[in-house]
Order: sequence, then C-alpha cells, then structure tokens
Amino acid sequence: MARVVAVDDAADPRLADFRDLARADRRPDRPGGRGLVLAEGTVVVRRLLASPYPPRALLGVARRIEDLAPDLRGADVPADLTAYVTDADTMAHVVGFHLNRGVLASADRAPSPEPAALLAGARRVALLEGVNDHENLGALFRNAAALGVDAVLVGTGCADPLYRRSVRVSMGHVLRVPFAACGLGPAVTALRHAGFTLAALTPGGDPSALAALASHERLALVLGAEGPGLSDEALAAADVRVRIPMADDVDSLNVATAAAVAFHATGVPR
Repeated sequence: MARVVAVDDAADPRLADFRDLARADRRPDRPGGRGLVLAEGTVVVRRLLASPYPPRALLGVARRIEDLAPDLRGADVPADLTAYVTDADTMAHVVGFHLNRGVLASADRAPSPEPAALLAGARRVALLEGVNDHENLGALFRNAAALGVDAVLVGTGCADPLYRRSVRVSMGHVLRVPFAACGLGPAVTALRHAGFTLAALTPGGDPSALAALASHERLALVLGAEGPGLSDEALAAADVRVRIPMADDVDSLNVATAAAVAFHATGVPR
C-alpha cells in the first residue's frame, strides 16, 4: 500500500517531480531534462500504475487520491510509493497552472526494447517518420491500442511519446503499446528480417490497395507527418504505396485519423 502524506507547502522539495510544468526549460518530462514520465488524471494514472514504468510519486487532491486507493493497494505498487495530498490551490502553485483532472503521477522511464525483440511476436506494427506533433502522436498511440497494433517504431523526427501531452492525449495507452525509437534504415532492416510487408500511406498511393493488405501475415504501416509526408527514402523502402479512398477534393487526413482508418482496414481479428 502506498503511503498517503498531506502537504500544504508548494515549496516542499518532495514535490520536485511535479514542479514548473508550464516552464519549457524546467519541465521534468522533457527528454533533455530529468526525462520523467508524467500521467495526468485518474484514468491515465491507473494505466501508469499498471504499466512497466516504475512509479515514483503521486500528487493530487484528496478526492482523486481516494479514487485511486484500490490501485495503490495493488501488489505491484512499490512499498515506498508516496501519494501527496494537497488542495487545488497548492497543487496549482506547484504545477504552474490549475489542473482540472486533480491528480498527477510521476514515473521513471522503462528500458526501450531493441527493434528485433519488439517485432518478434508482432503481426501489425506502425513505423512513424517525422510525426512531430505531441497530440497527433498521442492520438495515434490510442488508436493503435484500440485497433490491434502490436508495436510502434518511432522514427527520425518524431516527438517524444512520453511527453506529458502525448501521454495525456493517448489516455495512457502510450504506456501499454510497446515502442522503440529507431532510425529509418535500421527499422526497415529489422522489419525485413522479421518478414513484414511495408505499406506506405501517401496521397500518391493506390486507393484500391488498402483493403488487400488485411490478408498479409505481417504488415508494417509507414506513416509520415502532415504537410511533408514521408521522405523519398521511406517511400522507396516500401513494398506498396497506398492511400485511403476519399473525396476527390480532399487529398489527405490528419495523421492520427489516417492511422486509425488504416489500422482498422488492415487489422487482424482479435
């Protein structure tokens, strides 16, 4: 059972994991800083507590900590985990803004798997290139969790999946979908060795080819950023180029939306 400790001083050094979240140069979840994982809201905190990411501490108002009591009694929760209870005003002073969801949890990052290990038991994966918007990335991971994608390879130019905004938008599912950061070349090599067909989603692709991909035993969907799309290198590495059939006067979808459509169209029945 985690310890519950009341705090009323926003300057309490024990709350350092949650301090100054509005300051880009001080955020504890930035890759160049302390690199912590931050979960926001009871649903996302529950998913963090059930994830491979080792929890460090919680901070929240009494009602939200009480909501999480069954999870904090879990057998896998570290014995020294502390939940700090405070009021909304003190929490706002610590965080740097008023937090509507009323609770945060911090965790250390888990070791990233090697691409080959990540792909070993996978049948459907996503390979991302240049997806640099945190909200799009979080939404894409939520879609991946919902629609049976086994793993994500996060390629060059992508945002950090464990940035607080990505974690929040994913509703914590970025903490359960296995992923690894990997350059395009090594990712393609690993996918080839594992027997995957690579399908690039691009406005210049074949709109009739998407449905046929559902029959492939192992499939990697390659997705790029909105605007520039996939690089020439990524397009050249693909076995097939596909597009989602849509109205003639619309050439593309938001990347997270496009991913959801493609995941559903090519998914393996569960």
